[in-house]
Amino acid sequence: MATKVARTGVRREKGWLYYLDKKGHVSRAKMARGGGKPSRARPQLVAKAGVEREEGWLYFIDKQGDVARTRMARRGSGRKKAARRKTTRRKTARKTTRRKSTARKTARRKSPTRRKATRKSTARRKTTRKSTARRKTAKRTTRRKTTRRTTARKTARRRR
Repeated sequence: MATKVARTGVRREKGWLYYLDKKGHVSRAKMARGGGKPSRARPQLVAKAGVEREEGWLYFIDKQGDVARTRMARRGSGRKKAARRKTTRRKTARKTTRRKSTARKTARRKSPTRRKATRKSTARRKTTRKSTARRKTAKRTTRRKTTRRTTARKTARRRR
């Protein structure tokens, strides 16, 4: 809920923006409409209020034309304490896993000879896989040929 700070009773007109200026007085400026050139007119002082601003409060001109204020909505102010505790727990868990992964990386960096050995072994694996795959396909084709021959022989015997 907003609380009234100063009673000014300003009457609003269409096309004007009413606000509280730096000195704490009610001012107005012409609103930009239609995307044309911006007006070079200076803001006009409407009423002297002399309001001193405090941090954490939003000051505005209410429907009655008086100066009012309300608490500013800040990020995370409406969250519960339990939700905050959960996020802190998660952060600590993540940090420990990150430390482990960095330790592994440093161990790998120290031994460049091992890298080469692993690369060679993976290359060997690939070639062996290819050759085994070729062997399997060769076996399949031979099986197909033999089964065709046997079935042809059987049918020929039946016909005789």
